[in-house]
Amino acid sequence: MGSTAPVLLNIGGRTYATTVDTLTLREPESMLAAMFSGRHTVSRDSDTGTVFIDRDGEHFRYILNWLRDGVLPSLHDSHYQELLREAEYYQMLDLSSVEFSFACLNKTVFSWANLHKAKFGDAVAIGSNFEDAILRECEFIGANLSESTLDRAKLQSANLQDARLVGCSFCEADLRSAHLQGADLSGANLTGANLEGANLKGAKLIGTNLQGANLQRAYLREVDLRETQLEGAKLGGANLLGAIR
Repeated sequence: MGSTAPVLLNIGGRTYATTVDTLTLREPESMLAAMFSGRHTVSRDSDTGTVFIDRDGEHFRYILNWLRDGVLPSLHDSHYQELLREAEYYQMLDLSSVEFSFACLNKTVFSWANLHKAKFGDAVAIGSNFEDAILRECEFIGANLSESTLDRAKLQSANLQDARLVGCSFCEADLRSAHLQGADLSGANLTGANLEGANLKGAKLIGTNLQGANLQRAYLREVDLRETQLEGAKLGGANLLGAIR
């Protein structure tokens, strides 16, 4: 089948028409790309040639438009989670530059997703899972990620200014040159995290675990470190002017 030839899909009873190019180019590692790559035999209806997939037909229009244009629509809060579940099923994990600002994303799974430069400004994502996600240069200004898991997440140069990060887990996360001014990291676990060159001016670190963290050349001015666990942390070249220890 040619790359621009029409493909008919029956998704949970709804019929969609698209092309092989649309299904394979934007997300080459997805399930849909694998199905229509030509490497596999795809079962089709003998009369119509339609390929049936037993998933939510309503949300598939957003999946298809993402594959066409690389844009997610503005949705009601609960619909984001439903859409992300569908994206996970289709193994579509490239969500770079997507706009999630002001969205309610509580307990949403973003693990392993590519969210490079995505925007989460003022979003509420309490208890969400960002393990191993690519979050470089993401915007989290004013976001509430309390109790979320960000272990091993790539957060280089991410902007978390004034974010609520209470009780979050950042174990072995890469936060080099991250912007954490005024962020509330009370009770957060940053064991083994890399914060080299990060800006933590005015951040709240009450009960924060920074054991074994790399804080070399980090900006820690005016930070109260009296209740912060710093055993084994590297502080070489850190700016501690005005910090309380």
